Amino acid sequence: MPLALALSSTLMLAGCGLLPGEDEHRTVTVWMMQGSASPEFVERFTEDFEKEHEAIDLDIRVQEWTGIGTKVKKALKDTGGDAPDVIEVGNTQVAQYVDEGGLYNLTLESARDLGMDDWLPGLAEPGRYNGGQYGIPWYAANRVVIYNKDLFAEAGITRPPRTREEWIADTRKLNTRGNQGIYLAGQDWYTLAGFIWDEGGDLAKETKESSGDWRGTLHSAAALRGMAFYQRLQALGRGPRDADEEHPAQAGVFAGGDVAQIVAVPGAARAIEEKNPELKGKLGYFPIPGKRAGKPGAVFTGGSDLIVPERSDDHRGAVEVIEALAGKKWQTDLARTMNYVPNKAKLAPAVAGEAGVAAMAAGAANGRATPNSPRWASVEADNPIKDYMTEVLTGGDPATRAREASRKITRALDIEGL
Repeated sequence: MPLALALSSTLMLAGCGLLPGEDEHRTVTVWMMQGSASPEFVERFTEDFEKEHEAIDLDIRVQEWTGIGTKVKKALKDTGGDAPDVIEVGNTQVAQYVDEGGLYNLTLESARDLGMDDWLPGLAEPGRYNGGQYGIPWYAANRVVIYNKDLFAEAGITRPPRTREEWIADTRKLNTRGNQGIYLAGQDWYTLAGFIWDEGGDLAKETKESSGDWRGTLHSAAALRGMAFYQRLQALGRGPRDADEEHPAQAGVFAGGDVAQIVAVPGAARAIEEKNPELKGKLGYFPIPGKRAGKPGAVFTGGSDLIVPERSDDHRGAVEVIEALAGKKWQTDLARTMNYVPNKAKLAPAVAGEAGVAAMAAGAANGRATPNSPRWASVEADNPIKDYMTEVLTGGDPATRAREASRKITRALDIEGL
């Protein structure tokens, strides 16, 4: 080939983003968390992806949740060899990893190819840090109301409540004849967070965008209104005021047959039915009601985001894997296989046939995440929100106790004080 023609061809390849060697066969290593996807899903995805991308082999490795934080931090510093190119992480963990360095900024890909404007906010917002999108939403899960259809029928309630006030009125009707209208533990702070968000408040706020300076805000008027609603609802049952929903496990309490409602992920129904098979076919679901009909209440959205290490030697291959996992085809497959909420509200019809998941998807459209501070885990480690809730439910002054809890949150989020 003449030299001029060879140089011309090289420039054309470079202009198209296809540099020499990019079409060579390579392996993209993906870390998925245990329980996030079934082996059958992984097998289907791998086979289809490798068929569509002949130059890429997938190496999907399942990781344990225990100790994963330390393992991810190490992986973000590694290069080559067994280092992962794509990592699944909890949606609220992204800010911590970005802050410590080592994540690839996916903002351009998010805007151009991944439809970021349609993502569920509870997954998208935690993946965003200092103006960049580092975590790509993969799947979501959130709380709904699980109810006993027989107890609703006995109380003359023919349809689920559509507003918070209807919910209170119905729960009051159900809280009779020895039954609990609702079993709501005193320290179920995720549920409280939803009520606070509905009122326009938050658990903590950044004083100025991207400043890293966070302040607890449980003492705001909006947050106090959320706590006041929690008090009203919690009083319509016999949930412990000094424990969370796992002590005792609320699914076991509900299985006793005299509890009309709990707030839980739909998967709790499986544990309820295992403990009391007589309740099979008698459980219903509805989204946590909001202040107005037609809009479910705010909920904490848990789930996973996908990240790419900055040191990955194949950003292009990693992005192609994420584009597939976060795209319509495999979002639909994963949601149906695992009973998850897809990463976009417009994909919710994929799970319309499953009553619990459909209720979860409706709530997820108004989902939120915990404050996007890299230090938030330190708040949860010695959770002052739980103590605050117990103090108020046992007679403490809400405003005074909220100010104390806000100060503790502020100290936990204070990076300067480290």
